[in-house]
Amino acid sequence: MIQPEAEWRAHLAEGRFMIQRSRSTGGHVFYPRIVEPGTGADDLEWVEASGKGVVHAVTVVRKKDPADSYNVVLVDLAEGPRLMSRVDGIDVDAVRIGMDVRARIVEGEGKPLLVFVPA
Repeated sequence: MIQPEAEWRAHLAEGRFMIQRSRSTGGHVFYPRIVEPGTGADDLEWVEASGKGVVHAVTVVRKKDPADSYNVVLVDLAEGPRLMSRVDGIDVDAVRIGMDVRARIVEGEGKPLLVFVPA
């Protein structure tokens, strides 16, 4: 049996942003799990995420070399779950709460990573 996190990472490796949804409640779930939080529903299936989101919170991690600074964001997905990532393709200080973003899968640290870009 594949563990939910391993299955999610396998989808990313295929270039697909998938999240789980309960067949009985319709609730979307992220981080990958074996049951839906709050309901305990164990009928989770993998569905394609829209990739649309809104920045809920942002912080900038400042490095000695400003070119190495990066942002950390919490993104509310259109489907409901909130996740942590970063926003690429924009100056780190230009990311704002309420900004519409879209998911992208990029290679980083030798593995596929889920990041966001301005919508």
